Amino acid sequence: MDEAPAEASGTGTLGKAIAVLEAVVTADGPQRFTDILARSGQPRGTLYRLLSHLVEEGLLIQRRDLSYEPGLRLLTLAYRSWSANRFRDVAEPHLRRLHDLTGETVHLGILRQTEIVYVDKVESRQTVRMSSQIGKASPAYCTGIGKAALSLLGHAELEHVLARTEFHPFTAHTHRSAATLLAEIEEIRRDGHAFDREEHEAEIRCVAAPISIPGDDIAAGISVTGPAYRVTMEQLSAWAAPVRAAAQAIGKEAVIRLGPGRGGP
Repeated sequence: MDEAPAEASGTGTLGKAIAVLEAVVTADGPQRFTDILARSGQPRGTLYRLLSHLVEEGLLIQRRDLSYEPGLRLLTLAYRSWSANRFRDVAEPHLRRLHDLTGETVHLGILRQTEIVYVDKVESRQTVRMSSQIGKASPAYCTGIGKAALSLLGHAELEHVLARTEFHPFTAHTHRSAATLLAEIEEIRRDGHAFDREEHEAEIRCVAAPISIPGDDIAAGISVTGPAYRVTMEQLSAWAAPVRAAAQAIGKEAVIRLGPGRGGP
């Protein structure tokens, strides 16, 4: 009999469909049925039905070679979500001021479970730029902006996130355990800023600060990122104060302009 894996058996149809959709959308290119099967862990029959429904709804497109890619309906949904994200509008002028000061790439990110989702970006003026994209998610535990956002969580919530985190060693500098990450989070709470010391990508560094919005459940952050050959740790330390100031300004303005609970995407 065709049965789902243990971890998927308790997931509803909607959750399974979203997992399949993410398997296609987050891939680097069109995905064959066998590719999605390997990534999603769904039974073949279930996966075929889910893919058919997603294609019918316009969320996925099936190409002539029978591979799958994101559908145009996703653009409409993404645009409406983007337009409604007032938190991004509040942060934008502060991002641009940081960009004017540093000349490097500036990110705004919101914590989503174990990942940081980039909701806005001001590109570097330099020739060599970051490969990050708005809407892309990165692990929170090994990115400066992610660790900054994690520092805002209470003890129980943070423990919950860390219990679901898989500590993959992206580089020689990546955290291998919750214990070392927790120790750094205590430093971030004390100093008010975080660093990415080539932890997610080799030769990429950043300085970040958490954005605290009293009365709201958003855990977010802002960062300045650049290649290691151009951005030294000394330079990042010098930028820490203006990054903290920008994060604090965004948090205060969000309270005034958005009110409690109305700043999220």
